[in-house]
Amino acid sequence: MVQIYRFAAVRPGQQYSEKIPSVPYDVVTAEEARECIEKNPLSFLRVSRPDAELPDIAPNDDRVYQRAREVFDDMLADGQMQRDPEPGLYVYRAVQDGEEFIGLVCCVATEDYENRRIRRHELTRYDKEEDRTRHIDAVGANTGLVFLLYRDPGEIFSYIHSLIDRAEPDGSTTTGQGVLHQVYRVTDDAALSRLEELFSAVPETYIADGHHRAKSAVNVAERRRSEGRFTEEAGKFMVVLFAHDRVRIHGYSRLVADLGDYTLPGFIGALLKAGWNVRPYGEIDTSGYQVPPLATTDAPMHVMHFYLEKTWYEVSRPVADPADLVGSLDVSVLQKEILEGMLGITDPRGDPRLHYMGGAKPLSGLERLVDSGGYALAIAMQPVAVETVLAIADADGVMPPKSTWFEPKLLSGLVVHTID
Repeated sequence: MVQIYRFAAVRPGQQYSEKIPSVPYDVVTAEEARECIEKNPLSFLRVSRPDAELPDIAPNDDRVYQRAREVFDDMLADGQMQRDPEPGLYVYRAVQDGEEFIGLVCCVATEDYENRRIRRHELTRYDKEEDRTRHIDAVGANTGLVFLLYRDPGEIFSYIHSLIDRAEPDGSTTTGQGVLHQVYRVTDDAALSRLEELFSAVPETYIADGHHRAKSAVNVAERRRSEGRFTEEAGKFMVVLFAHDRVRIHGYSRLVADLGDYTLPGFIGALLKAGWNVRPYGEIDTSGYQVPPLATTDAPMHVMHFYLEKTWYEVSRPVADPADLVGSLDVSVLQKEILEGMLGITDPRGDPRLHYMGGAKPLSGLERLVDSGGYALAIAMQPVAVETVLAIADADGVMPPKSTWFEPKLLSGLVVHTID
């Protein structure tokens, strides 16, 4: 069963709710975060990406994390962020391109992560896990939401939605991309008890986004317990629960710094020799998120799209064993046979030659990064079905890092859970 917990959130004061919420810490570089802060000095990136304001200090320096705590404390002292007077739950509503997404913000126990009631499908990257562990511990708060999926037995989504019908949001902001994000506070005891009862019938949840935030929260609980600093709230972390069939999923693009010892003809030749079909595209519309396949077939196919030297190529091949849930993924075959087997990138979590870009960003962004000389190769991936992700998690399978890009992308700073 899923046990959810009420908490008294720290949220932007009403007059600051449009300005403070920011994009998640891990979708911007320090330089991009710095630019956002210069345009909006109230941005919550000052808390979630403190390295952006300390460019002359190593990002893993203790002073960076201390800066995050100081900024957060100052925002509380100035009334920019305010704590709700009593515990409750929160409905998160996002409207993107005319589509509405509804989730429930609550806390869950770190032990549910450890005993697999919260299931995951990816490993974490060592550097990012350590960064968020130190950040949560220093700030004393979960500053970002962990995105969880649940299989709706039939009435959870409709009940959550009914709680905000004709209600006014308690916090609201619209991003520069036109996405509306709203939070509705739920304090009625009967409604809170009903939500707790409904989720008690759900056997497990699944991490869609936020593997590092979840694991880091568990790390903080363990660290504080061992050091005698443990509190009840440190044994919980903040999540938002979405029905699995009411979210969007995209592929996750790869960017490769170089082709190793290959020239372009040599690389294409090696792909052909390995049994891949390689076909160049003519002009395509790169304002979208996915490259349309050149051809369709009823048989399961691996389909990826490579961009190098100003040309897109479709790289495809029949799936050898569709019953192998993880091995049959495009990202698995890409990593094993091409990135590792051909280019020598053996550690997808830490190799500096390999970088990632969320698949919801226009393909033209990949083109710019390659054309500028920053990378030799961009790889646009097709999305994995949500049911496949859940099936892999149920089977204790592990997908390669950055296999999925879920939407909506949740903002940081709209709701914060403190653990001190």
